[in-house]
Amino acid sequence: MSEDKVAGTLETSATDGNAIPNGKGHEPGEEIAASAKTPPTEDCENPHMNENRETNLPESQEFLSGREEKKTTRFTDFEGKTSFGMSVFNLGNAIMGSGILGLAYAMANTGVILFLLLLTAVAVLSSYSIHLLLKSSGIVGIRAYEQLGYRAFGTPGKMAAGIAITLQNIGAMSSYLYIVKYEFPLVIQAFLKVDNPAGEWYLNGNYLVIIVSVAVILPLALMKQLGYLGYTSGFSLSCMVFFLIAVIYKKFNVPCPFVDFAFNSTGSELNVSSSDHGGEENPACIPKMANLNIRTAYTIPILAFAFVCHPEVLPIYTELRNATKKKMQHVSNISIAVMYIMYFLAALFGYLTFYGEVEAELLHTYSRIDPYDTLILCVRVAVLTAVTLTVPIVLFPVRRAIQQMIFPNKTFYWPRHIAIAMCLLTFINMLVIFAPNILGIFGVIGATSAPCLIFIFPAVFYIRIVPKEEEPLCSVPKILAACFAGIGFLFMIMSLSFIIIDWTSGSSNTSSGH
Repeated sequence: MSEDKVAGTLETSATDGNAIPNGKGHEPGEEIAASAKTPPTEDCENPHMNENRETNLPESQEFLSGREEKKTTRFTDFEGKTSFGMSVFNLGNAIMGSGILGLAYAMANTGVILFLLLLTAVAVLSSYSIHLLLKSSGIVGIRAYEQLGYRAFGTPGKMAAGIAITLQNIGAMSSYLYIVKYEFPLVIQAFLKVDNPAGEWYLNGNYLVIIVSVAVILPLALMKQLGYLGYTSGFSLSCMVFFLIAVIYKKFNVPCPFVDFAFNSTGSELNVSSSDHGGEENPACIPKMANLNIRTAYTIPILAFAFVCHPEVLPIYTELRNATKKKMQHVSNISIAVMYIMYFLAALFGYLTFYGEVEAELLHTYSRIDPYDTLILCVRVAVLTAVTLTVPIVLFPVRRAIQQMIFPNKTFYWPRHIAIAMCLLTFINMLVIFAPNILGIFGVIGATSAPCLIFIFPAVFYIRIVPKEEEPLCSVPKILAACFAGIGFLFMIMSLSFIIIDWTSGSSNTSSGH
């Protein structure tokens, strides 16, 4: 590194540009980065470089929402405003989603030890992948996922990143609204004590999804900046903490071979006392440490899906006050660590409550015991609130990806900002109203776009963007990155083939429960 002055200047200029708050020095940094990038890539992308410099600047300026003449007002507003804590809340909220509801089911199909190993591996790999993204973004002075793709592979790279982000986040938003569709009617029904709904409109999930989208999600999705959603993210995470506390509490209150409410509502007291006697001997009440079956195929995609926050990392980095790579890595590590603990506890206690009886959607299993349980009703409201407030966070990167792909050189424009959000929400509502099953959404999206965003893209972009003078192709970091991309490909092929085998063998019996 020391013998090459170009790489040295490149590293310092990019880091300085990131370290100075309010965006001062961003454009000079970008100019230096753009010109210093040319020598290392003359063998790959030289024809792109000139057009890159012109096309790229307006795009990334649009991404950072500020042009040179407006730097003093809009840059200060945009780049340096969001505090460390709010950034942790936003990223934590982006990680935490409806995935947590499927984790107890995942644990039932892998066993406790295997689940813990898989969860740890996915958390560590997610953190490493964010490190690769931040390193690449620091070197070229660009903080947009699609722009890293453009810098590494030209237009195909930009389109690939944009499409993967769009698919991944539409999948995530669909699964969140899917929960609203199925849980909200049950909650209203339980609160109103309606045993046999006679087709009332307010107990129709399809209507409720549309109402929630228009009344709550759309106004938040129209915010100009992601940083403003820090407060709703904090509230969303506190709802999930409440969910976790309730799951732990219920473990010690639900008898082991649990009594299905639909079976026998009168003799439940009787059955509780008898199950307390021989609860230990019952083989259905012994947790499995390792368990492999065809449903294990869904576990890895659900886990990968549970840690995807990569499209949100760079927008949050952009808005972080006094942003440096080290500071953003801390934000990511704290968010991932907190979610890791919450995921494991929710999965463990959810599994230890129901063992093999746990459903793909944990909350449905509780309603089989007592549909009118006040605590579980409150938990359902909390989860509904949390997933509803996560949708706007996840919508931001999709809108940005669409703008980067279709309107690359345009600056911020309110009508377009609003129109994209409305079109996305309309499309996702249609998807949710006609979607088959929550596992189908988790499995297929998790198996395709999640490996790209977590493993393949960060590694490949890193290999292409970091200059060869600074890190030769045979250097340890680049070899590690190549192995990381390989893991992503393996993981994608394995998950997809498992899911296809599962579908073709016709053993997809979980759909009957929903």
